Amino acid sequence: MKKYIMALDQGTTSSRCILFEKDGRIVSMVQREFAQIFPREGWVEHDPMTIWSTQISVATEALLKIGASWSEIYGIGITNQRETTIVWDKATGEPVYNAIVWQCRRTADYCEALSQNGVRDMIKEKTGLLIDPYFSATKVAWILDNVEGARERAERGELAFGTVDSWLIWKLTGGRVHATDYSNASRTMLYNIRELKWDDELLSLFGIPSSMLPEVRPSSSIFGYTDRDILGAELPIGGVAGDQQAALFGQCCFNAGELKNTYGTGAFLLMHTGEQPYMTENGLITTIAWGIGDKVYYALEGSVFACGAAIQWLRDGLKLIESAQDSEYYAKKVPDSGGVIVVPAFAGLGAPWWDPYARGMIIGLTRATGKYHIIRATLESMAYQTSDVIDLMEKSTDIKINGLKVDGGASANGLLMQFQADILGVDIERPVCVETTALGAAYLCGLALGVYESLDDIKKNRSTDVVFHPEKSQDWRESKVKEWRRAVSRSLGWKE
Repeated sequence: MKKYIMALDQGTTSSRCILFEKDGRIVSMVQREFAQIFPREGWVEHDPMTIWSTQISVATEALLKIGASWSEIYGIGITNQRETTIVWDKATGEPVYNAIVWQCRRTADYCEALSQNGVRDMIKEKTGLLIDPYFSATKVAWILDNVEGARERAERGELAFGTVDSWLIWKLTGGRVHATDYSNASRTMLYNIRELKWDDELLSLFGIPSSMLPEVRPSSSIFGYTDRDILGAELPIGGVAGDQQAALFGQCCFNAGELKNTYGTGAFLLMHTGEQPYMTENGLITTIAWGIGDKVYYALEGSVFACGAAIQWLRDGLKLIESAQDSEYYAKKVPDSGGVIVVPAFAGLGAPWWDPYARGMIIGLTRATGKYHIIRATLESMAYQTSDVIDLMEKSTDIKINGLKVDGGASANGLLMQFQADILGVDIERPVCVETTALGAAYLCGLALGVYESLDDIKKNRSTDVVFHPEKSQDWRESKVKEWRRAVSRSLGWKE
């Protein structure tokens, strides 16, 4: 009987389930989008019960799609949108408020006040993170301060906090396990990444009771077993990692200096830095990549908030395209963007700008501008933002990057990947399996369960689909990047 590893990939705009064979080949995949909730400008929420219901439904459907049964599953790996914050009642399992999504900027003023209070260096030293609404801590504090009775219930030990992985583990195990992994814990702004523990000083600063927090475990380990009443089987949950760390693992970036970029809702570039946290002062985040056994590995990360989200905006907001796949077809109808630049700062800008008050902009419009130019400029914005982050990484580490591994939905766009190679001046390597986020979760699970004997065993699966080589001159690159940065400078600080 064939057996598969099930990866639950809970993303910002959809829940997916992918079944992998041991060799990394996809045998079944089901995806379901769910509603994005925008209560006010700059606020983004999800319904936690919708996250749960869509995730459990795609898991069941992925099995049914190939006529498999739960007995054919080795175990489950979980990967998730990071920082998104859920607070729920421990007794009932009911959320006390919607999930506050990583993109949400409602705590921008709170973060600004914190920055003025002189705690920036302390937070950076302990967590590797910058003070920003992006991370979980201020979101938890907001829920406790703004949901009636939440703080009192939390102080009585009645409420649990978790990122999306913890929420899914809790629901899958019937409320028996409240846990997270090192990678997700490191994104909360509450976890000391040096001492590997929830930090009392930070909990006090944000007013968050320690009783709310999940247990932190290695990313490749047995977190618990699914409740038979929920899935009809007791399956081990054997691997958990935040989506970007999972993609780094899925790309087999197991050595210091290796890096990847995932083009998802946002774009996230991670560089493996080994067993020591590498701190910088230039807008990069220091984060935990994963934990295996008694070892923890670190990464440097640059975050681009709007990547695939910009394509969704073209589709759902401007109605310029009918599907994400249309973007390449229409962009190819013009030789270039016609001087148009799109800065997709819908929720502020991440690295290297870290400006929650930046807002989106289209500039360079003329009477000759058509919709194809705007579509192409939106695609190009992804490459420009990635270039900004890589430039920052090179300057911060003195490591010259000579290639980039790519994955995520938009990496299937050949025009975008070629433009990325041209803007960076390096080869872009796309693997056969671009679903490396889910693949990383599957690998972490398989490693914990003994399906794979070692990292070398996993590496044997990796194969390259295509390499995009740069075709433009250095002068062209410098001119285009200079023009892009002029445009960005006009979007900064727009929202007071």
